[in-house]
Amino acid sequence: MIIDMPDTTANAVGKRLAHLRDEGGAVALGRVLTLVVVAEEADIEDSVRTANQASHEHPCRVVVVAPLAQRDDSTPRLDAEIRVGGDAGASEVVVLRAGRPMLANTDTLVMPLLLPDAPIVVWWPTGGPDDPSADPMGTMAQRRITDTTTAADPVAMLHRLAGTFRPGDTDLAWARVTLWRGLIAAAVEQPPFEPVTAVRVEGQEQHTSLDLLAAWLGQRLRCPATVVRTDSDDAITRVTLERKSGPIVLDRPDGRVVAITQPEKPERRMALPIRALSEALIEELRRLDPDELYGEVLTKGLTRVETVKAGR
Repeated sequence: MIIDMPDTTANAVGKRLAHLRDEGGAVALGRVLTLVVVAEEADIEDSVRTANQASHEHPCRVVVVAPLAQRDDSTPRLDAEIRVGGDAGASEVVVLRAGRPMLANTDTLVMPLLLPDAPIVVWWPTGGPDDPSADPMGTMAQRRITDTTTAADPVAMLHRLAGTFRPGDTDLAWARVTLWRGLIAAAVEQPPFEPVTAVRVEGQEQHTSLDLLAAWLGQRLRCPATVVRTDSDDAITRVTLERKSGPIVLDRPDGRVVAITQPEKPERRMALPIRALSEALIEELRRLDPDELYGEVLTKGLTRVETVKAGR
């Protein structure tokens, strides 16, 4: 069910939600957090769909804030939608389309819609601010989720985030390398237990998961780390870990199956599909405490990474 509330106020939307909760009883209870999505008009439906998928594991209230779609959005007007039931997954969804003057104080706009005594997570589906913790919504949130892979210049944004990092910041590009990290750790911990002397991560030119995986490897293994940017359409296509007896190679040319090879051992093949957006968001919503490892990788490991273009 979708309830339209044109030219309204945030307080009126909050009262309507309370009325719906009273009508629904226990069905509307049990939300564990408020997820605030700061989006553009073109992002709204995809963002709501992703948040709804994540809400099945993390029941929440989703508040989407976007500018008015009209050409003249300079008026202090607020149009709202409330989505419940089949249109909201396991959550309650509120879509706020506000004039630019109101968006200057996003925190004030959403405050009447926050769940009491529940953590606040803010997510920017397209890029995000260079300093999430200084953003009006970021100052209220326990967790701040950006997605550098969708920025106009993903790699440049990643480095800007490294300069402004505060505990509670995270990036969906980091969640996308979790399975890679598990496979690599398992491979390195097998005989002959030799130190890794260098690592190389290859993949799609603008995908920041390459940089974060290389930064993690370089920081953890204390060795040179190189990112090789290619014309591939897939994210990470190959990871090579150099050792004295020969390299460990994890090769995923098709974005679906990874082949793991190392000296004197048979090749192993495992399913490793590129993670869906909802999977990455679900992972980040599992923890509401600061991700100290991500902070270390972003602020320290990233400085160890050298970048080259394939063929050079």
